[in-house]
Amino acid sequence: MSNDFREWIAALVTPREGSSGPRPEELRASDADRERVISVLTDAMADGRLSRLEHEERIDAAYKARTLGDLIGLTRDLLPPDQQPIALHSRPVAAVFRNESRGGRWVVPSTVPVSSIGGKVDLDLRDALLQSRRIVVQLAVVAGTVNMTVPEGVRVVVAPGARVTQFKDHTRPPADPDCPVIELAGYVWGGRVIAKSPKPPKKGWRR
Repeated sequence: MSNDFREWIAALVTPREGSSGPRPEELRASDADRERVISVLTDAMADGRLSRLEHEERIDAAYKARTLGDLIGLTRDLLPPDQQPIALHSRPVAAVFRNESRGGRWVVPSTVPVSSIGGKVDLDLRDALLQSRRIVVQLAVVAGTVNMTVPEGVRVVVAPGARVTQFKDHTRPPADPDCPVIELAGYVWGGRVIAKSPKPPKKGWRR
């Protein structure tokens, strides 16, 4: 299946209106975000991609970074886009007779267009940064599957008017009624959407 056709399918569910709130690159960086970038920089110096001076300069810039936008430029020339420690892309997720996944540390925009035409989409939100407390997953699924791994404390609901009949919610109910919400909109024909919570960590053996 050609890239042009996949892009056309994805465009069907891409929101036309602009999203409110700060842009992903304007969001504040956390200490964990800085450490992710520093780890990549350290590996790059170890294998010769960065000189010691370049490494020191970029490490200093990482510690001084205030926003995610300040961090992403420090590793852009070291790794391909799908291996970057922080992903700020806003392109739709489209699986047309293939498998597509999105995970790691990525900024989830307020509306996420997801299309699956005879394919499978895996959305891993465990390390993701939600741009707002209400995320709309705009679905266009025909004979496809969408698997979502949702962090603890986030609720998944079906939007009013959405044609999402095959939805299996295996997430653990949040204790906070005012928790962030992921809303499933759009349609699912001949396919399914599955939401699940992360597996709890294994308990070690006790003597």
